Parts: sequence; C-alpha cells; structure tokens
Amino acid sequence: MNSLKLTFLCLLAAIALTAQPQTPPQKQQRDLRYEDEKPAAPAKTEVISIPRSYALIIGVAQYQNLPAEAQLKYSERDAEAIYSILISPEGGNFRAENVHKLVGPRATLANVRKEIEEWLPSVAKDDDRVLIYFAGHGFVYEGNGYLAPYDFNPKNISGTGYSMDQLGRMFGSSIKGKWKVLLTDSCHSGAITPAEDAAYLNKRLLDLSKSLFSLTASRDRERSFESPDWGGGHGIFTYYVVKGLEGIADENGDGVVTADELAEYVRRNVREATGGQQNPTSDRGSFDARMLLAYLPSGVKPGAPPPPKSGALVIESNMDGVEVFVNGNSVGVVNKAAPLRLPGLPPGAVTIKAVKMGYEPDGPREEMIYPGQESTVSVKIMIPRRRPRAAVDKFDDALDHYNKGGQTEYKKAAALFAEALTADPKYSQAALYLGRTYDALYEQETAAGYFKKAIEIDPDYMEARASYGGMLLGLGDVDEAIRQFNVVTRRDAKNQMAWYLQAQAYRMKGMYAESIESARRAIALAPNNGEAHFWLAESLRMSNKPGESSPEYLAYLKLSDFDSKLAGKLNYYVAGFLIGYGRKKRAAQRDIWQDLRSLAYFGLCENAKNLKRYDEAITYCQRSLTYDPGDAFTHYLLGLSFSYQAQKTGSLELLAAARVSFQKMLTLNPDLEEAGFARKNVAAIDGALAAAR
Repeated sequence: MNSLKLTFLCLLAAIALTAQPQTPPQKQQRDLRYEDEKPAAPAKTEVISIPRSYALIIGVAQYQNLPAEAQLKYSERDAEAIYSILISPEGGNFRAENVHKLVGPRATLANVRKEIEEWLPSVAKDDDRVLIYFAGHGFVYEGNGYLAPYDFNPKNISGTGYSMDQLGRMFGSSIKGKWKVLLTDSCHSGAITPAEDAAYLNKRLLDLSKSLFSLTASRDRERSFESPDWGGGHGIFTYYVVKGLEGIADENGDGVVTADELAEYVRRNVREATGGQQNPTSDRGSFDARMLLAYLPSGVKPGAPPPPKSGALVIESNMDGVEVFVNGNSVGVVNKAAPLRLPGLPPGAVTIKAVKMGYEPDGPREEMIYPGQESTVSVKIMIPRRRPRAAVDKFDDALDHYNKGGQTEYKKAAALFAEALTADPKYSQAALYLGRTYDALYEQETAAGYFKKAIEIDPDYMEARASYGGMLLGLGDVDEAIRQFNVVTRRDAKNQMAWYLQAQAYRMKGMYAESIESARRAIALAPNNGEAHFWLAESLRMSNKPGESSPEYLAYLKLSDFDSKLAGKLNYYVAGFLIGYGRKKRAAQRDIWQDLRSLAYFGLCENAKNLKRYDEAITYCQRSLTYDPGDAFTHYLLGLSFSYQAQKTGSLELLAAARVSFQKMLTLNPDLEEAGFARKNVAAIDGALAAAR
C-alpha cells in the first residue's frame, strides 16, 4: 500500500505539470502588429502606421446614490458612440478585444481602478497608443477634481470618486505608450488641468519623454452640457468628438485626424453650440504633432483646403422610427415629435435619404448645407411597398423549400428566392433569405453579396445585419461581425438574436466580460434562448467562475433537449461557427446541435473537475463523448478526472480507466500541446499498476 501511495504521489506530480484543459484555444499570434493590417496609405509618399492600441471607455448616466434630479440622460449613449468609432476601420482602428467598456452599473469604483491601475499598465507597451474616455458626473471637492463612478456617494466624495490627480499619475507614469489620449466629458472635467494648478498637474500628467493629449469637455468651474438636439441625444462635447473622429476634423484632407485637428474642431464647435458657456480645453504643444487619433483611408483628399464654418441640418419626419442617411452614412433615427438635429456638418451639397421598413424611401435627394446656418429638411414616408403577386408567390414557395432543409431543398429555395428578387428588386426579405440559403450551402461569398443587398435595400433591416454578422462569425471575420452586431444592438436594443450572437463573437475574441453582458441582455429578452445560456456559460467558465457557469450549461441543455430531427428547423444562421474549437464541420445543422451539446457537457466536466467534484466530472465527460466520441480534448479531461478520483480513493480501476482515456487522446491527436503530459501520465500510471501487481 505504501508503494501504491508513493506511486500515486508521483502520478500527482506528473499531473500537476499538465496545462488546465480548456476549450481548445484559438491560434493567435502575439499582438505585436499594427492595428491596420491593410497597408493602405494616402496619396502621399508617407505610409500611415497605426500602433497597437488599447482603450478604456467609461459611461455612467443613472447613478446608484444620486437623486433623480442629478441623473444624466446620455452619458451611456456617449460611451457607446465612442466605442463604435474607435473600433471602426474608418475611424480609430482599435481592435475590439483591446477596448474595454464600463457602462452603467459595471462602472463601479472598484472596476474603474482595476482597469486603470491594473489592466492598462499590464498590457500597454512603449510604442502603443492608449486612450481613456469618461462620460458622467465630475466634481470638485476641496480643490481636487473627481470623476464619479456608478457607486459614487456625494457624502463621501474623496472616498467614492476617482481622483483626477490619481488618474494623472497613472497616465503619466504607470501606463506606457508613445501616444496617450485622455477624453473626459463631465460637469467639471476641466479641473484635471485648472489654470491655477497647470504647472503642478502638468508635471504629474506629462512624462516628458512621452506624448499625452488631454481634451476635456470644459474649463474648471464650467458645466458640460448634454441635449437631445445633438444627434438624437448626446453630450455636446462627445457629439463633436465622434464627428471629428468620423473625419470632419480632418482639415487638410489627408485621411488622418490628428490631436491638433480634433482639439481645434471640438473647441470651435462646442463654444459656438453653447454660446461660450462651455469651452473644451487641451494642453496644446505637449503632445506629438503626428499623434494619429483616426485614420479614414476612404476620406483622403490630397490638397483639400481647410473647411469653412460648419452648418447644421434639422430633419423632420411625418412618421416615427425613420432612419436618416447623409451621403450614405446613417446619422440617426428621427421621430414625428422629435426632429433630429445634426450640427457641425461641413458646408456643401449632400444627399439625404430617409428609410423605414416596409415603405418606399424618401430620396436620395440633394440638399445644401450653408456655412454657419441651420437648414430644416422635411422627409415624408408615404408609400407602403407593394409586392408584385408573382414575387410574393415565389417567395412563399421558396420559404417552404428552405424550411425543409437539406442541400437539394436549399438549391430549390435559392432558385425561387432569386426569381422573387427579380420580380421585385426591392424585395429585401428575398435578398436576406438568399443570403441565408447560400450560407447553408457553404457558398459564403455569394451569401455575403445577398446579405449586403438586403441591407442596401433596407438599411434599417436589423435582422439582415444580424444574420450577416452571424455568417461572418462562421468565416472567422469576428471583428466585422462585432461591428455589425454593434450597429444592431445600438439601434434595436430588443434584438435578442444580435445580443446572443454578439455574446458568441466576444467569447471568440476572449472578451469574456463583454460576452457575459451581451448574453445576459439576450436572456433578459428571451429567457428560453438556449444558445444565449450556452455563451454565458462559456464566458463564465473562461472567467474562472465554475459555480456560476454550470447552471447556465444546464439551462442550455434543458432548453435544447429536443428530438435531433428537429434541429434542421432551427435557424442558427451560422453553420460553421465552431471555428477555433478544433471542431468546425461542413455538415448538416444537426451536427451543430450535437457539437453544442458535446461542448456543454465538456464545460460541465471541466467546472466539476475544478471544483474537485471528480465523480460529476467523469459523468459529464462521458456524456460529452456520446455526442462527439472523437474529441481528443474530452478524452484528455476525462483521463485527468479519473486520475484525480483515483488518487483521492486509491482505486486501481479508476487509474486503469484514466490510462485508457489518455491513450485514446494520444491515438486521436498525438500532436496536441497536452500530448506530452498525457504520455507522462500514462508512464506514471503504468508504474503504479505494475507496482500493485
């Protein structure tokens, strides 16, 4: 028995060397690359290089401890708008996984401290670009400035606010980067660099060997304003920051928005918009003149002169929920009782188009923006779309074939959907289902064209955008998928499909906090959406929260416990989305159903193992293998669970079972990283079994 115990100790030492078995990691290169992987450049000899970039976005509107009259309306919308322009390839060019977002109740003092004082110092390097944005309340107390997180208490300002002095110290010394950007939109954000303390704070804020650009919404002792008159509801400062980063601040037309250009554009327009009551501030000259804040390759205009004074449009509508496009870009949604005001637009001719689902659009038509003037434009949505009978009949027939599933039926459906679209070229539903059908046929390039066609016909067709994003996930284009989902969730906060697909996208990027938030939004909207519970479980597991993760896996398994023959009728939109798991299959949708259940039981197995409930882990791994008996990782995890339970109980039978599982893993895939540990465990088990004979 002593010999057996000693051998078990050796076995445990061997197992201790093993990597914790997770869902197979996506193969990623270390993030030492330019954010813009397309070496596009303006029509100049200079090549634009975009450094690796990190950002923290904070937005709080409704505060936990403030009275109703002190609550804000648009700070969280401001934060979402900044997030969107930062991750856009025609904007900040930040990678989505490198932008952390604390919005609403997530923006606690503890979380703000963790992101600023732990995350950013741990990831940013000397050659990187780092940006912090804050929208919410700011306070001055005993001569010191504080930003107010969600759990701020006015009875304890210094203890519950985040000190601007500390922010300056962290940004100036602890957070590395060649370009550092600080944008604050708060009631007293100017207090970060008050005039009387400029020398003192500048010494703390600015590491002279670095380059820091600080743009604040107002001077010390000034208020920062928010209003529904700016883009449907924004802080005035943030509205112009976003417009500037979209390219309007690019005064020389080189496709690059620099810190100087953004500061001048925002300063000028905010002063004019508030009649001089709000004056954004920045420390000109303390930062690199070449500091790039946005790159817009499609906006390069060599030799373009500085723009004249900007103008404004006020869009009125006869209906609610009408989306407005200016020069092909969505600028917001207008309602009958609430005109959409768009200040800060460059003068000149623009095309206006107004669209509403189910109606013929108004436009496109040309309107003129005059320097320094406000022009009112009325859009009228009048004519319901009338489908030709032939188009509707073809669509209905096609849908019958589509719902039956299978390659033959999909091909018949594609032909009929195409005939419907030919009969009515504005039939956006036909274009959408053509995209879905070709996606099911694994002809993704053709599918992408039809998804884009559906969006082109009906730009406010959020279902089409969500489906397109789902297909992009299957192709591994996760960044573009996130951009599509971001449009949908901002425009239609009740689109549960977009929320759960966004949760999946964030999980694939390793952005677990964002995935958890999106999955919970989806579940709140549709508690019976099994896939939302699955992605929530996945991200909780990857966040080392096995106790919270397992109930979500069980919820998914309960909700998806149906006859597998029905799986083909479920509209997953993504046929190959298990890329990165080592399980991508070009097969029927039933395989997706089987793979998801296999992965759910795998997750339950790992959670149970991590909680040292080895009997549970063994049962769950075995259930996982009933759905996918050829998955090497599950055999490996099962071997570990048998080994730990054997060590716990002294059972030779469990030890022999562990050997079978490790050997099966090696037979299936001897090249996995964990294979070396499996071989060591097999050798240790052989020694233990031999000693016991």
